[in-house]
Amino acid sequence: MSSPSAEIIDSTTALASAHGSHFYNDDLAPVPPSGRKWGLGSIAALWISMAACIPTYMLASGLIGNGMNWSQAVFTIFLGNVIVVVPMILNAHAGTRYGIPFPVFCRASFGTTGANIPALLRALVACGWFGIQTWIGGDAIYKILGVFFPSFTTGTPLPVLGISPTHFACFLFFWGVNMWVIWRGIDTIRVLLNLKAPLLIALGLALLAWAYQAAGGFGPILSQPSAFDAGQPKAGQFWAVFFPSLTGMIGFWATLSLNIPDFSRYAKSQRDQILGQALGLPATMALYSFIGVAVTSATTIIYGQTLWDPIDVITRFKNPLVLVGALFALCLATLATNIAANVVSPANDFAQLAPKKITFRIGGLITGLIGIVMMPWKLIADPSGYIFTWLIGYSALLGPIGGVMIADYFVYRKMQLNIPALYSTDGEYRYSGGTSWVAVIALLAGALPSLPGFLANIKVLDAAHVPSFFHSLYSVAWLAGFAIAFVVYLVLRKLAPNS
Repeated sequence: MSSPSAEIIDSTTALASAHGSHFYNDDLAPVPPSGRKWGLGSIAALWISMAACIPTYMLASGLIGNGMNWSQAVFTIFLGNVIVVVPMILNAHAGTRYGIPFPVFCRASFGTTGANIPALLRALVACGWFGIQTWIGGDAIYKILGVFFPSFTTGTPLPVLGISPTHFACFLFFWGVNMWVIWRGIDTIRVLLNLKAPLLIALGLALLAWAYQAAGGFGPILSQPSAFDAGQPKAGQFWAVFFPSLTGMIGFWATLSLNIPDFSRYAKSQRDQILGQALGLPATMALYSFIGVAVTSATTIIYGQTLWDPIDVITRFKNPLVLVGALFALCLATLATNIAANVVSPANDFAQLAPKKITFRIGGLITGLIGIVMMPWKLIADPSGYIFTWLIGYSALLGPIGGVMIADYFVYRKMQLNIPALYSTDGEYRYSGGTSWVAVIALLAGALPSLPGFLANIKVLDAAHVPSFFHSLYSVAWLAGFAIAFVVYLVLRKLAPNS
């Protein structure tokens, strides 16, 4: 094994005795140095590919709908991603150094069995996102087929589901394509990402150029004043909207800020993962959200109505080649984002629950099935609820997990992990019956203060009866949860180092 100070450590040579362990399978094993093929370009392409997607295109719409002008919305998105890339780079370090995935990394702080808690929380959020992206891909197929065959989009909504049989069939078809790629494995995913990154950026810029030319400029949205300016309907209320919006933007990638070791374990070096992420994420999110705002603004002039969904814009074109090319590009883009962002992690997370029975492929299938059951078309029906309930709500859980992991790895352990013990049934990470109660208490301490605000937001509690402090705390749920869990974990770990 290399020296402890080495940037890349070959952890596989020390695991000969772990193969029979309950906590080991080939998908969760460390990646050897020979298997780490992702350079700076591949890491940057990963983020460009994941960030350049339809939800990013539409992200600013919710912010503008709540009163921001276009520049405030794009800046909020950019700043949120600058913030979230910091824990992302920090959590990626262990993956790159030791070659281990997210659920194995969690064992150091939460315990070999307790790691099921953050793994399951992260996996369930990913299932929701998987469903959303699969729905978007299926919706693209449905709408563009409707241009060629208008009768295809008619039909009575199915009971409970609330969508037509053909709409649901398109969703299931795209779901099947996702499952096929999962079955092919991680190398197929990397090829998809490298193909998608330049393709979708080119498609976005082409759409931007078309909109500018067709509208003779970018139209009214880019000249629309902020609703928070003096004399406007929400004058003086900017900060009350800005902070929960910023938290929502952090929450957009809070999932990946935890499970980034699932990808960084394939990186060639720390430099590659750091620069690749820093260069790939914030700028792409800002650029693609601006494209969404600018094109949407132009549609107000071109079509006399505001079209936030790029699929709705594309279906206005009548050239069959344009429609087929756009359909292919959108489906490929959505597929690559979905697999990378929403399947790799939960597949590994579900494998953590029973490593000897659940492989990466079976974990991916479980993710897909839960994604159907969650009925994602209902999850994103309301843009305001999407940002202020879905994104902020789950960030209140994921922020504390990140706080625990970073406090443990960088402050408490000084980046030193005992890799064989991470796969052992009786090693140093067993704690109390396999669970670190210090980590569990820190997680609860970080998450619970946001609960009253969340319950008020979803109208389980009367908002008027919830003190304003809890509303304010909920608006910064990820940041508050991260900070509280970080401090509580270190204090408790010092008081009870083996608990």
